[in-house]
Amino acid sequence: MPSFTPESKVRDVVVMLGDRGRDALKRHGYDTGVGFVDVLSQYQTLEHAARTERLRDLPGLLTALNTAQ
Repeated sequence: MPSFTPESKVRDVVVMLGDRGRDALKRHGYDTGVGFVDVLSQYQTLEHAARTERLRDLPGLLTALNTAQ
């Protein structure tokens, strides 16, 4: 089971958790869109996404990601 941190990349969440990761990101305000073609956003850290207000409640997201099965 992967352990996600604020330094984890958005891409890692999507690749490792698939639809569960996308759903968790979306619930916290980060929409990967269809196909997730924005390369720069893929390599953005979760912390950076939260700082730039693309993501809400980083601690809650990390909890959701690290308990997703």
